[in-house]
Amino acid sequence: MSGKEQTSISFFNKYLSVWVASCMVVGVLIGKYLPAIPEFFGKFEYANVSIPTAVLIWVMIYPMMMKVDFQSVRDVGKNPKGLYVTWVVNWLIKPFSMYAISAFFFFVVFKNFITPELATEYLAGAILLGAAPCTAMVFVWSQLTKGNPAYTVVQVATNDLIILVAFVPIVKFLLGVSNVTVPWDTLILSVILFVVIPLVGGVLTRIFVTKKKGVAYFEKDFLSKFDGATTAGLLLMLVLLFSFQGEVILENPLHILMIAVPLILQTFLIFFIAYLASKALKLPHAIAAPAGMIGASNFFELSVAVAIALFGMDSPAALATVVGVLTEVPVMLILVKIANSTRHWFPEKENSAVNPVKAVK
Repeated sequence: MSGKEQTSISFFNKYLSVWVASCMVVGVLIGKYLPAIPEFFGKFEYANVSIPTAVLIWVMIYPMMMKVDFQSVRDVGKNPKGLYVTWVVNWLIKPFSMYAISAFFFFVVFKNFITPELATEYLAGAILLGAAPCTAMVFVWSQLTKGNPAYTVVQVATNDLIILVAFVPIVKFLLGVSNVTVPWDTLILSVILFVVIPLVGGVLTRIFVTKKKGVAYFEKDFLSKFDGATTAGLLLMLVLLFSFQGEVILENPLHILMIAVPLILQTFLIFFIAYLASKALKLPHAIAAPAGMIGASNFFELSVAVAIALFGMDSPAALATVVGVLTEVPVMLILVKIANSTRHWFPEKENSAVNPVKAVK
């Protein structure tokens, strides 16, 4: 990301929940009245991975990976306290709090409305969301809270690298605790397909284009060429997924709300843990706000992809991850307002006393 601040969220991102809800309606109608369509796409699988879904997810994730400048990792030693907050909250707290909160609601609060088998699959989807902290969308939340753009790049880059080694063992452990058996090879294949491949592609593309035409061209012109593709990939993928979920949603419409409750509570909890920890460490608001945002939001593209690969497009686990997409933007916009209205918690002299991480040229 460049150092230039943008203070508005795009029209598409602002109303993401509206588009997701619209895709849900379209997908459900297709599943009910045109079942031949999901049946046709369901035939294209390899090693339990839906090929059409994989292609659409690559279309979404690849541009996101190009936005992350991994050269910024060399600045990781500058002002490391904010990074410590991000790492600890994202990888030592968030996955386990998501498991605890979701298990409590699915198996205790909603036990009279959800069968144990369904609760287990919803919990599996929540675990996949909790083990994947946000990447590219954090840039949007950081901009809206006037976060330090260079420091946000470092936070995102290091978390993308941690995902490569931490996501699989954490998911494997928590799913095992939930009595869900998942083969290692399927989990590892999912990470290779939906993280490693687009990550390597994004890094190589960034290096090639910036060397040839410069960083300014890459940031201002090249990345914008992919905005439409990312949007189209997300919407088509959601329509396809909801077409497989149509029967479940029509029979259990309240399940969407029941899944959303623990996901929303988890989002607020993680934000305040990271935000208040940053305040206690006397970090500036420009670092504290993005630190809270990166843990609160989720890398839902990865979560959806892995849920589909592990459990199938018509699985309750995949539905749970999509509910995460549905609730993401409205909840995060509320947290943006909270962060901006509590800027006075972080004295101006402290904000100016901390040298920002030097932006990568």
